[in-house]
Amino acid sequence: MSNLVPSTTKWDARYLGPVPHDASYYAKCMLGGVLACGVTHAGITPLDVAKCNMQVNPTKYKGLAPTLSLLAKEEGRTGLWKGFGPTFVGYSLQGMFKYGLYEFFKDTYMNAAGEEISAQYKPLIWLAGSASAEVFADIALCPLEMTKVKIQTSATGTFPTSFGAALTEMKKTKLETRYPFGSLVPLWSRQIPYTMAKFFFFEKIVQVFYTHIFPEPKETYSKPTQLGVTFASGYLAGVVCAIVSHPADSVVSLLGKKENKGKGVGQIASEVGWKSLATKGLGTRVIMIGTLTGFQWWIYDSFKSSMGLGTTGGK
Repeated sequence: MSNLVPSTTKWDARYLGPVPHDASYYAKCMLGGVLACGVTHAGITPLDVAKCNMQVNPTKYKGLAPTLSLLAKEEGRTGLWKGFGPTFVGYSLQGMFKYGLYEFFKDTYMNAAGEEISAQYKPLIWLAGSASAEVFADIALCPLEMTKVKIQTSATGTFPTSFGAALTEMKKTKLETRYPFGSLVPLWSRQIPYTMAKFFFFEKIVQVFYTHIFPEPKETYSKPTQLGVTFASGYLAGVVCAIVSHPADSVVSLLGKKENKGKGVGQIASEVGWKSLATKGLGTRVIMIGTLTGFQWWIYDSFKSSMGLGTTGGK
């Protein structure tokens, strides 16, 4: 596949960028996704610990700053980094499939639709490509996400906090925790809409930038300018993502709570209430996901640019 030769008679989406989208291209995009998601998610572990505890125990943990202060007081500063290991590994794997397969599925669906339909229905291509990629990304993420949530939301001393010991305990208690894929459906419910919004709004905002603010051909602008557009578009897309996916994110956190053992998603949602699911911890998550998504896209496009693959999106 690396020696693909563009056809002179048939339009091919794999040749629309600065370099052919061959096996090497997709592999590099996968590596870029590892860097983008693994590093950023692990780096904001304290925010994630606070957010999960605010969702699971809102009467005790109220507001970002008070929650961080209380957690530090109860468990020390190391307690704020609980779940760092499974977060880093899990989201590295998720990013690998999310970004790499998005590029693959986007090209595949564009070629299946043809040039005219692809141009006319480009947003649908973005949505279909991102949704397809996220299905596989979440299968890779789920066991590690379940472990991370259990570490972060268990009362002090009731569950191991080291990565290896936590994985061992999850395997021992798999009938109780439904490890490794017990949270896959709610994870899909959270991540697929999130990723569809993330990629759709990112691509759309980038398109707006290069249509109305930087109207010349994208390649005529400097790399810092292009990466600035990438970060701004990613941040704005992340804010939308946080709002869209927050109720399902709350459910994923609540599934790790001991009191909810054996309960289904519908029962938890009914008991907690949709308003609470949609609002508790939302402010923290908007800050977290906006910053996270902005830096993810910036890291991803910086890596792509350094590999000569060009930045993502445009007219």
